[in-house]
Amino acid sequence: MSADSDILFTPFQAGRLTLRNRFVMAPMTRNFSPGGIPSQGVDEYYRRRAQADVGLIVTEGIGVDHPAALGRESVGGGASPVLHGEAALARWRAIVAGVHAAGGTIVPQLWHQGVIRVPGTGYHPEAPSARPSGTWGPTDRALVPPDYLDLVRKETAPLTESEIGDIIAGFARSAANAKAVGFDGVALHGAHGYLIDSFLWAQTNRREDGWGGGPAARSRFAGEVVRAVRAATGPDFPIIFRFSQWKLQDYEARLAETPGELEALLAPIVDAGVDVLDASTRSFSKPAFEGSDLGLAGWAKKLTDMPTIAVGGVGLDKDLQSSFAQPTMMTDNLALAAERMARGEFDLIGVGRALLMDAQWVRRMREGQAVNPFRLEAYATLD
Repeated sequence: MSADSDILFTPFQAGRLTLRNRFVMAPMTRNFSPGGIPSQGVDEYYRRRAQADVGLIVTEGIGVDHPAALGRESVGGGASPVLHGEAALARWRAIVAGVHAAGGTIVPQLWHQGVIRVPGTGYHPEAPSARPSGTWGPTDRALVPPDYLDLVRKETAPLTESEIGDIIAGFARSAANAKAVGFDGVALHGAHGYLIDSFLWAQTNRREDGWGGGPAARSRFAGEVVRAVRAATGPDFPIIFRFSQWKLQDYEARLAETPGELEALLAPIVDAGVDVLDASTRSFSKPAFEGSDLGLAGWAKKLTDMPTIAVGGVGLDKDLQSSFAQPTMMTDNLALAAERMARGEFDLIGVGRALLMDAQWVRRMREGQAVNPFRLEAYATLD
């Protein structure tokens, strides 16, 4: 680790969110929670990364308190956790305590799969999947196998006003539960084509009522979720909001074609009360729009003046999709991340797959040690 990268190890604070360094463990689906209850191995999985100096841990996606929140989706078999019910809350309380004992900070990623959920699957198979306009979205560039598309391409009934209200209330209950078990804030999954993102994206939100229309109108649902979470947790509880250009429905998708459109989408979400924006990209350093080398996180910060997390490809030489099909090498691109951070482009750097391969990755990078190689088998373990 060069001296130029020292900024990555400086403390960071946004409101009551205080971190020992700028490294964020990005959320990654793990599927080790049968019945929605985290298994015993989940404790040590998160604790090991807290012990190895990760500044902020964002958990895997945790299903919010709504029957259609979870089911089979394209990257897993459905053993994702929930954040309601005595058994699940007791397990999360123990997990949070373990992370805190190791000196770490941890927030849950509150998740509703929305259109990505396969109808008739999950902990409540009888519940209809939640889709803003009844459509799954385009299928010609989807990141899912053909047999999955056959299960989800059929259109369903659009969400009703009362159903939308029920989902928003479910997010609020889960956020209140997060605070009750000791989490240090919450992260809302508004990316990758899942429910919140499917309201934001014009391809999946074709509503002509107050929940659809132009960019600002499509942000209404996300804003109402944020407001409900804020009301349920109080004025000082940190809220992180993740968004993305790419979707599981379309890896080449663009949520916003221009900076002006991105600003229109983000402004209502920021106004509703978020503390940090998390810009999920295929590569953190890739320019988001023509005419500037700013990445998506950089544009989000420039347009909103909010703290941002950049994520995508840190520590690896391939993006997410390519790494499943091509040989992938661990690489040190932290100097570039530090350079971008030093010039004020973003505030935090998210690390996903590299931390999945090696729980000690942050510490080893700081000390100049070799890290574990990339291996697809890691996705099936809790190492």
